[in-house]
Amino acid sequence: MSELQLLDGKQLQLIELLHSTGSVTRTAEKLGQTQPTVSIWLARLREQLGDPLFVRTAQGMLPTPRVDELIDTVRTVLAGLRSISESPLVFDPATVQRSFRIFMTDASHITLLPRLFSHVRALAPGVTLEAVGIHSGMASELESGAADLALGFIPELEAGFYQQTFYDQDWVCLAHPNHPRIRPKSFGLGDYSREAHAGIVYGTGAQLLDSTVKRLEIERRVMLRIPGFLGLPAILSTTDLIATLPRHIGETLAKLGGLRVLPCPVPIASFSVRQHWHSRYHQDPGNRWLRGICAELFLRAARPARGAAVRR
Repeated sequence: MSELQLLDGKQLQLIELLHSTGSVTRTAEKLGQTQPTVSIWLARLREQLGDPLFVRTAQGMLPTPRVDELIDTVRTVLAGLRSISESPLVFDPATVQRSFRIFMTDASHITLLPRLFSHVRALAPGVTLEAVGIHSGMASELESGAADLALGFIPELEAGFYQQTFYDQDWVCLAHPNHPRIRPKSFGLGDYSREAHAGIVYGTGAQLLDSTVKRLEIERRVMLRIPGFLGLPAILSTTDLIATLPRHIGETLAKLGGLRVLPCPVPIASFSVRQHWHSRYHQDPGNRWLRGICAELFLRAARPARGAAVRR
């Protein structure tokens, strides 16, 4: 370990101030110490480094070649220490230039993203958003900072991450408003089993629906399987198929396609839509701002963010 590594911040400050002022008296004033105290510190520093460091002359305390050799390093180290001790940067949405990458379920692309983007654009014109599909590498990307948030029903992130619940979801069915056989007031499990269905293939919600139907041994004749929600309004508005969806995305698509919303006769477990983030970025000003925007827009019942019980 070199000599300079043994010095503390107080000693480095002493060297810098004596070099710039050439005066023990002015150095003591800037340090908020008495002149004898600074003289004692200087004596100890001379002994520690084995050099006079500063020599009294008619022009004041002039540095020795040893100090001239070290002064740039001393200033660099002090600048680093000051940077560490400074208050964290303030995130100013009106002026910041930053991109946020957000994992989202397919349903969130329709139910959450439009409102989120409009709000962010109005408050922070220099901020861009990138919506990314759910995949198996989410956890590591959130940990590394390659992504900032994950929104939706994402059970695989419920352990090991901070999370905040926005709202709970139950289930509904959608159908053509003039479906030839369905009567809204009497729609029940018999109708559900007799009618043909359009089914979403991917996503955690689809997995929950499929496992429930299988466990309860309910017949569900899926005649059309599609990978996402976007085409569903056009399909249901031109056929006699029905679809089973979480309420938020179901009501949103019903409004877009002029469809009828029916109570789901199958007892499918409800679930929570949440935002998830890694503990490394819990105090990051930009991440906190984005989470606050999401909570302001989507939080339906005030709940505190829950800390991660298990670290990944």
